[in-house]
Amino acid sequence: MSENNDPLLPHGGYERLRAYQVAEAVYDATVVFCNRFIPRSSRTHDQMVQAARSGVRNISEGSGAAATSRKTEIKLTNVARASLNDELAKDYKSYLIQNGLRVWHKDSKQALAMRERLKHDVAPDLPSGENRLTGLAGLADFISKADAEVAANALLCAVNQAAYLLKRLLESQSREFKEKGGFTERLYATRVKARAGENTPPCPDCGKPMSRRTAKKGPNTGKDFWGCTGYPDCKGTLEITPPSD
Repeated sequence: MSENNDPLLPHGGYERLRAYQVAEAVYDATVVFCNRFIPRSSRTHDQMVQAARSGVRNISEGSGAAATSRKTEIKLTNVARASLNDELAKDYKSYLIQNGLRVWHKDSKQALAMRERLKHDVAPDLPSGENRLTGLAGLADFISKADAEVAANALLCAVNQAAYLLKRLLESQSREFKEKGGFTERLYATRVKARAGENTPPCPDCGKPMSRRTAKKGPNTGKDFWGCTGYPDCKGTLEITPPSD
């Protein structure tokens, strides 16, 4: 079916979303960070990894659910945002504070430089020979070598970036839902369009084209019939003959 005739809503393609790409990099790098700096026996280790995983997996699940439910897509996108913004980011800040490490101000030189590099998959013009973040694609490798303060702050920058992108994605999804509706409305519109495309007979009384209607009262209540489009001036009707086998 073409997209115009398919009642399923547009869905999939989440791998191309920048929000997904950043969230996925955060998940991979969080696993590295937790394995390096937080004891595996600690509940915090598992909670941080699960929060990062929730951030990325709910994006993909929401994209799949979008085929039949925009509401579910929006709900899961918001779960992803909350997992990163309201849980994982707080955990990284707590780790820094509880270990006597500095939390970079969002407008500090270090934070601005880190955020700029995270905008690129591979950041341009970086000197070699040092452990510097080479872009989003190199985040996990960078975390595997950086000291705890730099690693936690770098991930905090990445988490904040992912949460911001998910906020923008939520706004876009909400606007589309308001403007175009959801699956039920699309299914109804597709059915109406299909009916309109049927070969309609001319009215036996006046010759005008007829339209498919459903009887609302009388012995034929609930049954479809052809009614003249000139109604109420013309009250011509025809029975709809079911197709023969």
